Amino acid sequence: MAHLLLVEDDTTFSKLLTNFLGKHGHQVKVSSNLREAREIISNNPDGPFDVLMLDYRLPDGNSVDFLKTLRSEGNRTAAFIMTSFHDVRTAVTAMQIGAFDYITKPVNPEELLMVLREALNKGEVTSVKAAPKVKGNSKVDSQSLDFIEGKSKISKQLYEYVRLVAPTDMSVIIQGESGTGKEHVAKSIHKLSKRSSGPFVAIDCGSLSKELAASELFGHKKGAFTGALMDKIGQFEAADGGTLFLDEIGNLGYDVQIKLLRALQERIIVPIGSTQQVKVDVRLIAATNEDLISSAAAGDFRDDLYHRLNEFKIEVPPLRKRGEDLAIFIQHFVDKANSELDRNVRELSKEVLDIFMKYDWPGNLRELNNVIKRLVLLSKEEVATSGALPAEMITAMEDTPKASGSDLKALQETHEKEMIEKVLQEVRYNKSKAAKLLNIDRKTLYYKIEKYHIE
Repeated sequence: MAHLLLVEDDTTFSKLLTNFLGKHGHQVKVSSNLREAREIISNNPDGPFDVLMLDYRLPDGNSVDFLKTLRSEGNRTAAFIMTSFHDVRTAVTAMQIGAFDYITKPVNPEELLMVLREALNKGEVTSVKAAPKVKGNSKVDSQSLDFIEGKSKISKQLYEYVRLVAPTDMSVIIQGESGTGKEHVAKSIHKLSKRSSGPFVAIDCGSLSKELAASELFGHKKGAFTGALMDKIGQFEAADGGTLFLDEIGNLGYDVQIKLLRALQERIIVPIGSTQQVKVDVRLIAATNEDLISSAAAGDFRDDLYHRLNEFKIEVPPLRKRGEDLAIFIQHFVDKANSELDRNVRELSKEVLDIFMKYDWPGNLRELNNVIKRLVLLSKEEVATSGALPAEMITAMEDTPKASGSDLKALQETHEKEMIEKVLQEVRYNKSKAAKLLNIDRKTLYYKIEKYHIE
């Protein structure tokens, strides 16, 4: 059961929503205005809410400004906006200041449950304990479905390093291919650290434009640049007392790297457009799928920043090197998909398992999770069959016997090139869309386009 706060001034809609969510096991408190919502959040006897559900237009203001104020005060409760179609652009803007998602009115019940479920999962701190196995029609608590350790030698070493570095305050670089679970490793370090009661703030540096990266990290003052209509707190301040996770840090511009180095060395930041120094107490964990040493040698990444970050490095192995763990991960993601999609897939067919064992998983754990989620969704029976697998996976398996063991790397690269070409064609060579579909950042996509000489 989740504790939810619904801020909605339409009393009829509030009652309908409260009854609907109550039938699905959630406890809902309702407020009709922002002033009352603030009082409820500050004095809720049941403790912090799990999710805030905010109507955009309210009698005493709008929920975007309200959420911005909450975030500036350090409140990191997951929140999503409910808005009319005409306010969608505003809702998207709200996501930039910390809203998890938005849904448009009239609200679709299944969409509401899906967004709520994802918001609850997003708000959970990652567990490093294995998830229990689903049996029969039983459900698994979503808290246990965030992450799972493997049992192989390489996995045990990975989590030995996690437990070793977590209690310290050392900066950490987590290196690994896209989709290997670098953010989950970072969350595990945070949970096992002395800062676990503080915030864990994650930023995807690959999604930050060069113009806004400094503002996102360090904040800005009203009028500091065109579009700076109000003061903005940076993520360094938001993470004060906790952990700041910078994913794909190699994408940061050189000027931002300089500011980042100073922040790490002096524990001081200066918001854009301000002269006032702000003290911050933040542990930094960075992640990358690139070789930062090579980037530093090429002049794309500051050498001094790399050494400041690299107090401890953790390599997250790709899934193809964790063969002993594959069965554990499969069971974990089947359980997770059953719980999320309300399905009851008990097992995968032998044919599916054979394909999974032979496939090289270029998208790693993220790809495995997505493939299994699709499999469970499309399976009407208790045994999932290969008919629900993506066509490109079947094609890759049909090509596998043609290559000898010594050609495995070449086969993998050929498959990767074909997949990139196919996706580029589907999105009419929109590289941003292609990168999103392939679950890689734009910089990695450009690198692979050049590597494989894709026109």
